[in-house]
Amino acid sequence: MSSVAERPQLPFARPNVLDLAPLYEVLRREAPVAPVTTPAGDPAWLVTRYDEVRELLSDKRFGRSHPEPEKASRVSTAAVQDGPSGNYETEEADHTRMRRLLTPAFSAKRMRMLTDHVQQLVDGYIDQLIAEHEGGNVVDLHAGLAFPLPVAVICQLLGVPESDRELFHSLSSRMATLADDDDPHKARAEFNAYMTGLAEGKRDDLGEDVISDLVRAQDEDDDYDYEEMIRLCVGLLFAGHETTVNRIGLGTLFLLTQPEHWTSLTADPAGRVNRTVEEIMRLGAPGDLGLLRYAHTDVDIADVTIRRGEAVILSVNSANRDESAYANAETFDPDREERTHLGFGHGAHFCIGASLARTELRIVFETLARRLPGLRLAKDMDELEVRPTITGGVTSLPVTW
Repeated sequence: MSSVAERPQLPFARPNVLDLAPLYEVLRREAPVAPVTTPAGDPAWLVTRYDEVRELLSDKRFGRSHPEPEKASRVSTAAVQDGPSGNYETEEADHTRMRRLLTPAFSAKRMRMLTDHVQQLVDGYIDQLIAEHEGGNVVDLHAGLAFPLPVAVICQLLGVPESDRELFHSLSSRMATLADDDDPHKARAEFNAYMTGLAEGKRDDLGEDVISDLVRAQDEDDDYDYEEMIRLCVGLLFAGHETTVNRIGLGTLFLLTQPEHWTSLTADPAGRVNRTVEEIMRLGAPGDLGLLRYAHTDVDIADVTIRRGEAVILSVNSANRDESAYANAETFDPDREERTHLGFGHGAHFCIGASLARTELRIVFETLARRLPGLRLAKDMDELEVRPTITGGVTSLPVTW
């Protein structure tokens, strides 16, 4: 790999919260697998083109673990996706067990059963926003809907007290911060301790929730490491609210900054919401990095050789804007012919929460379009504050109608 001095450093500066850095388009065209320097200062390969990202997402020669973890490139100073995770010798078996344990809880059938509950939650949050808006007040759609909804839903699924939401949201933000200090790892330790207490509290009174299921499985399987179980619980709670919160915010921005698409959705909310959500998942780009993998053997791809142990960052954001895969790829267009995307990943690591996210997003945008057709931003997009975390998103979303 070329020397660190010759490589561009991640993250690339973005013009705004909706658009990616123009350098991604250059890399897709000229160097789809390019040497870069991570935010932590280590070498890595950045994969930007749709075909290569999709291929490597399902390539078993790459994994989240590293053959020699102490020598692995670090991606950032955050405590989320900062470096290798899992056991190199057992990664595939551990992943298979995880999918087997979680698939029933996150199945499409289970999500259909959740639909009425999610609808009730969304209507309740919108009722509260309407009450706060009385007299023409500006209201915060982030604090009033985008944040509390995914939190309430994931808490019910996992068996986490919703009353703890400010605690674990604070821990999540601290874990994911890009600040150059040791607080992210302190937050990770605190999150692990919180989850350990929660899991142990369930041990003598197991319920019908995901954490109870994992505690039960760990109790019955000598090969299921306790710390691995706790890490999975933390990861589910973190990802289960962070990603959907951001997608609700970004989707709202796409629709309200391009009023013709909002008008189309309000004219036929039920008929247009599915395609709208899929386009939000394609083009919405929370965070500025990508999915981290390590090569488990030497691999030749796109005229370069990735050596065993080298870090690879798969830029799903860039792949989903590849002109070779999508016509007018940078344009938000719910009516586009190409309906596939990599917003939920691909292959064995396809996001297990995809049905959950789709259920929440469809209900949110269908209900907003039906109940608040006059919705509009109360601030220019450039005035919105972007969260300084690895997951990105906005800190508030002022709206009126």
